[in-house]
Amino acid sequence: MLTHDQIWTALDRLAERAGLSPSGLAKRSGLDPTTFNKSKRITNDGRERWPSTESVAKALTATNTAIDAFVQLIGDGPRAVQSVPLLGLAQAGAGGYFDDGGFPVGKGWDEVGLPAVNDEHAYALEISGDSMKPAYRAGDIIVVSPGAPIRRGDRVVVKTRDGEVMVKELKRRTAKTLELLSLNPSHPDRTLAPAEIEWIARIVWASQ
Repeated sequence: MLTHDQIWTALDRLAERAGLSPSGLAKRSGLDPTTFNKSKRITNDGRERWPSTESVAKALTATNTAIDAFVQLIGDGPRAVQSVPLLGLAQAGAGGYFDDGGFPVGKGWDEVGLPAVNDEHAYALEISGDSMKPAYRAGDIIVVSPGAPIRRGDRVVVKTRDGEVMVKELKRRTAKTLELLSLNPSHPDRTLAPAEIEWIARIVWASQ
């Protein structure tokens, strides 16, 4: 039997896989940002509030997740843990840590166990500083999947040929430009030409 806790846990896990908070998942799904918040899961008189079928369907569409994959997130058992290479974001611009495709290589990586993302090439970056607040704060860990497909609205890590590494949201990608939205409203958005980009990879999980 499906329980209230199971369905909400599955939505939390769906958000994690997309590198989002529950409110971030709701926004990407075109819903009120508070739709999936923990405060909305119990009514004022103590009754369980379930997510609507429509809101779940919109979340699946927004994250490009099939219903059978969502069902797998409902299970009671503990999530599998995957050991992935870990590097500080501030170090990522230095040479020797990535190949031309953005896959982790070389020495100097630590290791961390995180919920499995089913990508043997996934790696983790630890955020430093406050330039990405409120989306990410110092000490947060993001998991990057260099082989994952990327589409508009995804949070991504981009490395330029000049060695700059940035975390942004993909606004638009054409043959001539890559338009990136800043996660911190006090920082400017960026528009890059393909010739300026060494690689771009999608964020699939965050430790928020």
